Amino acid sequence: MSLDTLRARVRRQRADLPVVYGDVDFDLVPERLALEPDAVTDFPTGVKVSREELLADGELVELMATATMLGDVVCDAYVCLLPELGMHRLIELLRTACRDGIEAVEDPPAELVAFVDDLVTVPDWIDLDLVERGGRTARISAALAAPFAIRGAFLATFMNEYAALPMALTGSLSDKRAARRVNETASFFAATALPGGLRPGSEGFEAAAMVRLMHSMVRYNALRRSDRWDQARFGIPIPQVDQMPAGLIGSFLLAAGAIRAGRETFTDDERAEIELSRYRCHLLGLPEELLPVDPHGIVKVFLARAATLRKGYDDATCGELARATLRAELRPGRSLPDRIAEDFERSFSKAFVLQTFLRNEPELAEQMGVRLDTTDRVRVAVAAPFVIGRLRLVSALDKLAPLRLVTDPYVTCVLRRRLRSYGTAEYRTDAGTYRHARPSAEEHAPAG
Repeated sequence: MSLDTLRARVRRQRADLPVVYGDVDFDLVPERLALEPDAVTDFPTGVKVSREELLADGELVELMATATMLGDVVCDAYVCLLPELGMHRLIELLRTACRDGIEAVEDPPAELVAFVDDLVTVPDWIDLDLVERGGRTARISAALAAPFAIRGAFLATFMNEYAALPMALTGSLSDKRAARRVNETASFFAATALPGGLRPGSEGFEAAAMVRLMHSMVRYNALRRSDRWDQARFGIPIPQVDQMPAGLIGSFLLAAGAIRAGRETFTDDERAEIELSRYRCHLLGLPEELLPVDPHGIVKVFLARAATLRKGYDDATCGELARATLRAELRPGRSLPDRIAEDFERSFSKAFVLQTFLRNEPELAEQMGVRLDTTDRVRVAVAAPFVIGRLRLVSALDKLAPLRLVTDPYVTCVLRRRLRSYGTAEYRTDAGTYRHARPSAEEHAPAG
C-alpha cells in the first residue's frame, strides 16, 4: 500500500461507513496533530535525531497525519450491527468464527464475513515461518519479564490526554475496570506468543480479533454516543497512529538496543520477533507503512509519532487513569503470597515506566502519581537479580538447539500458567459509561 493509497483510504471512510464517520471532517487538522516548528509535543529529550530533522521528512510527517485520521472501517462496520444484534451476540458470533471458522456461523452477517476474511488473509509482506520463530523467542520475555512490566507499559499510554481520552470514556477510571484492562492486555500478548498463537483457531488469533473489536466498540461509542468527544481537538478515537506504539513497544526496545550496540540490522532472532509484532499489528488493523523492519525505521516512526503529538496532560483523564491502574489488584487471589507478589510487581512496573518513559519527565511522573519510595526501591533491588537473571539465563540457553527442547516447553508452561492467572479476558467496553450525544435506538442496545 502506498501513502497515496493510504490517504485515499482515510478519505473514503466517510463514504464507506457514514453511520460512524458521516460527521467527521477529514479536511480538518485536529488540535492533537502538532505540525508547527515551535509546537510543544511529546518528543523526548536526549535522542540523537532532532524534531526538526523529522519534520523535514515530508513523507514521514504525511504518514503521521494520515494515520492520525485512520480508523478501521472493516471492524467498525461489524460493530455497527450493535443496535440490531446487541454486544453479547456480536462477541459470540466472532468467537465462533475465530475458533471454528466462518462456516460454523449460521447465516453470518456480511459484515462479519468481511471482518473474518480480513483477519485470515495473510498479506504478502508477512513471513509466517518467521512469525512462528519470533513467537518462540517472544514467549520467553512474555513469560518471564512481561508480568513485571505490563502495568508500567499500560501506564505509558496515559501520559497524553489526546491519546488517553478514549480509555477514560470506557470507564477505566475505576480500579476494577483498570485491572481488567491490564489483564486483558497481558492476556493478548501472552496468547499471541504461544506456539502457533496467531494461526486461525488459536487463542492468540481470537484474542487479536477481540482486541480489534473492542477498539471499534470504543470508536463507535465515542463518535456516536459521547458528548465528550471533540473531533476538532482529538480527531478520531483510537486512530492507527496510536495503536502503533502499543503494538510495537517490544520492537521499539529491540530497535533502540540494536542502535545503541551500533548495529544497522537485527539479529535473526530479533528480526523474527519483529515479524511477530508486525503480524500481530496487522491483525489489529495497522497498515504496513507503520510497521518498518529495520531498527532505524522503527525508532523513526516512534519518534515521528511523538514529534507530531501535541503535549497535553489533563489530570482528570491522565492522572485518574494512572492512579486507578496503580491501585488495581491484578491477581485474583488475596492470599499473603498473592499480595506479596502483587506488591513486587507494582514496584517493578513503576520502576519500568519511570526508567523507560518518564526518565526525563519528573514533573509528569509526579502529576501521574508514579513515584518510587524506599520500599519500592528495596523490592526492586531484592527481586531484580532473580527476574533479570532468569530471563537472561533462559534466553542464553534457548539459543543452544539441544537445550531448546527443555527451555521452550518450560517457558510455554510458565506462559500458560500466566494466562490462567490473568483470568478470562472479556475484551468489552461498557456502553453505559458513555454520555449520549444524541438519543436513538442505539441507547437501548445491551452494554458490551
